[in-house]
Amino acid sequence: MQGPPIWQRLLAALAYLLPWSDAVPFGRSLVGLFPPLQWLSLPALPIMLLQQAVPFGGFILFLVLFLAVVRNANVPYLIRFNVLQAILVDILLILVSLAFQVFGLEGLGFAGRTLANTVFLGTLLLALFGVVESLRGREAEVPSLSQAVRMQLY
Repeated sequence: MQGPPIWQRLLAALAYLLPWSDAVPFGRSLVGLFPPLQWLSLPALPIMLLQQAVPFGGFILFLVLFLAVVRNANVPYLIRFNVLQAILVDILLILVSLAFQVFGLEGLGFAGRTLANTVFLGTLLLALFGVVESLRGREAEVPSLSQAVRMQLY
């Protein structure tokens, strides 16, 4: 087996649970139509519970990941790359969630549900792509996002 050891690949893949935990609420209407999709939320459940149980849990998790993993030169590059990429996707999801609340997009009926489902499915595909590439020992190359990650890590 060539490339990073399996433990590094697994830790890099686990990073994508962070954005997935914030994308799960966007899929409520889709899960209502297709109940088996609720099983997709199980991997994100521990992070979702941590964010709800601990005051400022999401912010604390962000700080721990950013300071202890991304900014730590002793952590292998593959893990740092994927954690920072997952953090950036998560920040984007938080901004989209705020936009939904500010502009009342949840109450737009069909259009709001369609937009929420698109965010849900897009994040699902992005997270799956990141997990698969991490398990293969490669960087998940997402245009623009990966470039931003590399600029921060070098």
